[in-house]
Amino acid sequence: MYLAHFGLGQLPFGLTPNTGFFFGLEPHVEALEVLQVALESGEGFIKVTGEVGTGKTLVCRKLLNSLPKQYQSAYLPNPYLTPDELRWALACELGLKCQTGLDQRQLTFWITKRLLALSLQGLQVVLVVDEAQALPDDSLEALRLLTNLESEQRKLIQLVLFGQPELDERLQTHQFRQLRQRISFSYCLRPLEWDEVQAYINHRLAIAGYQGADLFSVKDIKKLTQAARGIPRLINILAHKSLLLCYSQGEANVLSRHCIAAIADTQDTQLPLRGSNLGNSTVGWRIGLVVALLMGCALVSAQAWGYWL
Repeated sequence: MYLAHFGLGQLPFGLTPNTGFFFGLEPHVEALEVLQVALESGEGFIKVTGEVGTGKTLVCRKLLNSLPKQYQSAYLPNPYLTPDELRWALACELGLKCQTGLDQRQLTFWITKRLLALSLQGLQVVLVVDEAQALPDDSLEALRLLTNLESEQRKLIQLVLFGQPELDERLQTHQFRQLRQRISFSYCLRPLEWDEVQAYINHRLAIAGYQGADLFSVKDIKKLTQAARGIPRLINILAHKSLLLCYSQGEANVLSRHCIAAIADTQDTQLPLRGSNLGNSTVGWRIGLVVALLMGCALVSAQAWGYWL
């Protein structure tokens, strides 16, 4: 790959949410501040929504990693569960070792008992659900009923839902009016502006080990931001491909043609490629990127053979 070429110790633009690369972008910081205030209030549901790729899972993991000691977290990364499966998953997250033959009434009793015990220890339980738009209707209702569990002073469990805009659409329907009224705090992650994208790219490069002048020009940052609609996941893909092409051509800095090629090769981008100077078609750019990938693989193989020889 291009690590040695740019003096990097790791890939800067991976798609797996990594809190080690977390950058204090305004929408992410605001979301965490809203979550902090909401959890301290101790009431009801909390909801964070955003388009695909805007950083919901990263914020979710950052929240889980930074919860104060007085909180006991439970995490459901895959919420496509029936109400029964959801209760069993919660019981497991709470450390309960219940017999599998329990009916749901008995299981709810043990969950309630565990929540009361944690409350007596001064712990507040927070159930965090990622991809909450995938929750079946019955399971959403089961979550609402969980918030009925309370002591004389406070709720025994708080729920934080992370989901795509489809979650908002579902909650606007008549059948979820009770749940909707229990959402005391909510936040919607917005896309990034071009100057935020510039700071974001430079930050990730610095974390990965890069030292030197900016690799991307302001003009190209704006181009990438427009193409990616300010969505961090797409920005990661475009920046990675641009660096790959830059490396394959032996350039020290990313050029506009590298960014244009990356955009042309990436689905779900929104940048009209006009003008004869951009090439006759996107096919040429795709071929160029494939060649760059093959060259990178060949160099890695050659280095490996040289090591063993």
